[in-house]
Amino acid sequence: MLNKKILLAEDDITMVSLLKTLLKMEGFDIVSIHADANVPEEVKKEKPAVLLLDFHLGAQNGIDILDEIRSQEETRDVKVIMSSGASVKEECMNRGANGFLLKPYMPDDLISLLKQTISA
Repeated sequence: MLNKKILLAEDDITMVSLLKTLLKMEGFDIVSIHADANVPEEVKKEKPAVLLLDFHLGAQNGIDILDEIRSQEETRDVKVIMSSGASVKEECMNRGANGFLLKPYMPDDLISLLKQTISA
């Protein structure tokens, strides 16, 4: 069975609420984590199909989180889509992200990228 669990690491409460509603309507299972959470540990625990990771996650840096995920055998193959309001796509992709969304993005762009990433 296809894993449709999305782990959401986003610090904007409004964005979390909107994404949870949208993604549930699209049939995804959503788990959101606090901005100060240990994201790599949550990835190990939740085993998501995709981690949707904010580049600026509270006091944490999304690139550092991505590096840690890619460096651990248990999490290195987890698919990660990063998002930011800054033009950091190249940096994210070069460090191992599977996709990138520039905020603000259209819901359809997120859904298509998620489906494409999960089936890749």
